[in-house]
Amino acid sequence: MVTIKDVAKVTGVSPSTVSRVIADSPSISPETKKRVRKAMKKLGYYPNVNARNLVVQSSKAIGVVMPSSADKALQNPFFPEVLRGIGSVTHQMEYSLTLSTGQTEDEIYSEVERLVYGSVVDGIILLYSRLNDRVTNFLLEKDFPFVIVGKPYENENKITYVDNDNVTAAKEITTHLIEKGHRKIAFIGGSSDLFVTKNRGAGYEKALQQAGIPTCDKYKIHAEFLKSGGREAVKNLLSLETVPTGIMVTDDLMALGVMSTLEEHGVRVPHDVSLVSFNNLYLSQITRPALTTVDVQIYELGVQSAKALIEKTANKGEPAKRIIIPHQIIYRDSVNGVG
Repeated sequence: MVTIKDVAKVTGVSPSTVSRVIADSPSISPETKKRVRKAMKKLGYYPNVNARNLVVQSSKAIGVVMPSSADKALQNPFFPEVLRGIGSVTHQMEYSLTLSTGQTEDEIYSEVERLVYGSVVDGIILLYSRLNDRVTNFLLEKDFPFVIVGKPYENENKITYVDNDNVTAAKEITTHLIEKGHRKIAFIGGSSDLFVTKNRGAGYEKALQQAGIPTCDKYKIHAEFLKSGGREAVKNLLSLETVPTGIMVTDDLMALGVMSTLEEHGVRVPHDVSLVSFNNLYLSQITRPALTTVDVQIYELGVQSAKALIEKTANKGEPAKRIIIPHQIIYRDSVNGVG
């Protein structure tokens, strides 16, 4: 087994210098660092990360917490894509990722306690924002570095978060339906306690208000961010006396469930009902008709949340930041004009 002494011998420096290179000490010149790292690579020497981390009091790991049981959340391509963005940064910065896999809110909370009290991770990314969230309150109380993907309900000035302007995006996509002549527009959102659903619902209502269209409670439905959620929502809408001519769905995967259920009931998209959505998942491009959707730059949400968190772990005094990722409407084939 290759040791620090072997690396020192080959490079002609002391073992303590090799240790300092491993710890990336600023007291060692870039030339020496380059020479030592090259030798480590050639010899196949891998530092004992745990031993180094004890010295620098860092785990070089970050935790990621899903909004619900991980098996369900991972069925939605949004989450693997945001994780891909997070992973691109952690890989580059030589951090490892720990994914919370709790099935219930209690399990998730216990797991976060373990990550924090056991010094398993240096910081945590929450992939959701929920009202009265125990995990968020716990992390604030412990002054533990964390970042939210989404907008916090409370303590906005104390929490670093990465989000889109969901109110504006939802208003724009709903206005697109209105401009095409639609006045009977339904809203299908995720769980009503998630902030992303509330914001997109607020944008939908703003667009209707601006156009002088009264809101109809029967047209507002909440379901899970899954294809099955979309299916249930459509059955409710089709049972109404006046069926909407346009539907704004807050998630592409739900929109696919909406589309297939409409077709099963003989309702064609976009001929009978126009459909718009959110996220611009790959699936939204290849489905027929292709979905008009809001590109929220999921990968970039992940990249920026990881960068912000690693900054916070390096500097505990880093002030809370609000990072807004721009959105763009991708116009495709799921909208027709009426009237």
